[in-house]
Amino acid sequence: MPTHHHHRSTPLLSSTSAASSSSQSFLSKLLLLLTILPVSLAALAFVLQWRGGSVSDPTVVTSSATSRWAPLGSHHEVFPGMETFSSLSPKSHSSADCINLGRSSSPSFPYYGDWKFGFEANLKPKICVTTSTSAGLEQILPWMFYHKVIGVTTFFLFVEGHAASPNVSRVLESIPGVKVIYRTRELEEQQAKSRIWNETWLSSFFYKPCNYELFVKQSLNMEMAIVMARDAGMDWILHLDTDELIHPAGASEYSLRQLLLDVPSNVDMVIFPNYESSVERDDIKDPFSEVSMFKKNYDHLPKDTYFGMYKESTRGNPNYFLTYGNGKAAARIQDHLRPNGAHRWHNYMKTPNEIKLEEAAVLHYTYAKFSDLTSRRNRCGCKPTKEDVKRCFMLEFDRAAFIIASTATEEEMLNWYREHVVWGEKDLRLKLLRKGILTRIYAPMAIIQGLRESGVFSSIIATAPTTLSRDKFLASIDSSNSSRAVPSVSFASRKIGRSREHQASARKVLEIEASADHEAAVLPLSPPSMDNDDLIRE
Repeated sequence: MPTHHHHRSTPLLSSTSAASSSSQSFLSKLLLLLTILPVSLAALAFVLQWRGGSVSDPTVVTSSATSRWAPLGSHHEVFPGMETFSSLSPKSHSSADCINLGRSSSPSFPYYGDWKFGFEANLKPKICVTTSTSAGLEQILPWMFYHKVIGVTTFFLFVEGHAASPNVSRVLESIPGVKVIYRTRELEEQQAKSRIWNETWLSSFFYKPCNYELFVKQSLNMEMAIVMARDAGMDWILHLDTDELIHPAGASEYSLRQLLLDVPSNVDMVIFPNYESSVERDDIKDPFSEVSMFKKNYDHLPKDTYFGMYKESTRGNPNYFLTYGNGKAAARIQDHLRPNGAHRWHNYMKTPNEIKLEEAAVLHYTYAKFSDLTSRRNRCGCKPTKEDVKRCFMLEFDRAAFIIASTATEEEMLNWYREHVVWGEKDLRLKLLRKGILTRIYAPMAIIQGLRESGVFSSIIATAPTTLSRDKFLASIDSSNSSRAVPSVSFASRKIGRSREHQASARKVLEIEASADHEAAVLPLSPPSMDNDDLIRE
């Protein structure tokens, strides 16, 4: 029996051994195949890349790729940021290409496109901004290119002082879409003929110094900008100072163009409530890149929150905001448009149909730097007394700041600045942030830092012409000198006549030609205070 069993099990063991050997052979071949396949594919890809194979790269701008990848309405019909790579081909790579990634004569920032922003030229609506400024490039360039990013195509810059100096104006003149207007004798003579001098809506600001004089000058410049905007085919116009940035919240994208595109066609004017910068340090050097906290406007807050937190929000200052609180406006370019002061627009033939935006705002970086105290003081020749500052400044905080800057020591000024401007108390900041009085807005900071890091500003300065033409050079010198000396006679009186007799005659003309149709100019207004009983009861 045992012997018989042994002879029957031998074939079974042989069969099992053969099956195991066959299985191992199959696995070995499978592993070999899986190893060879990716290596072969990698080798094929390497050969195709080395020989410049026929597989097209969608990021290389060619005539075929253009129609395939181009966004509708784009001027160059390519993705923003591709323009500077159009001359490269797959066969032109070299070891120098690695160096060119970090250094280029025509820098490109992927999101914004090349610094000329030419790819947006055909898009609608066309938006222009006008300003009157004496600032330097360190403020004007970030302000300007931020607004280019969000959709502004054209700028009318009325320059004087530092902004009109040859080193600044030659750079501004070189930027596409920028028109520089110098404050020359010819400009003043032209503005002296404006119909504004014979109307009543601005007459209460005539013959007064400092802020009042600036207000008249801004209005006259806005009047000229309307004509230039119409000639340039613009659809909308805004007046902004160079310490103000539009924050186009509420649109489907972060775009002023998209925001205005969504405005109904029967609307003539769009009002942007202003938010005010709330600095957290006393050593801010570049507000656009260092300030992210803002105090929201009354129009964007529930009334019970606004008045319930009013005292904590003002911190002993005269008003809820340090300066104005009635925002800025964009106007649709149309016949009979006129300025209505620096904050609004009007129309000679009708009352404009206006809307106030519920989310978008103009960000006002006011007194964001400690040096703003002395720079404002240096622009005005008024006496630092409570009586005289009323003649020079419209808002209470400006008056108090001027007196402090004119009479206090450096240390006293800094202590006053920390007490009235800087938000140093963390607990109070957090409380007001939770209540919605304060808010964080990072988009402008991120955009401007991106522009700076991409080399946009340095490239503009480096590629600008080294000299101006003779006529522009003389205009810049004249305009630069015009605001250095403290004016002894107001801007308005220079236009109508220097003598008291001429001023009196002009006033009589204004009284005779007074018309109910000419609504008074909208001056910078403080937000509602606790004394506004009617508002509190509503």
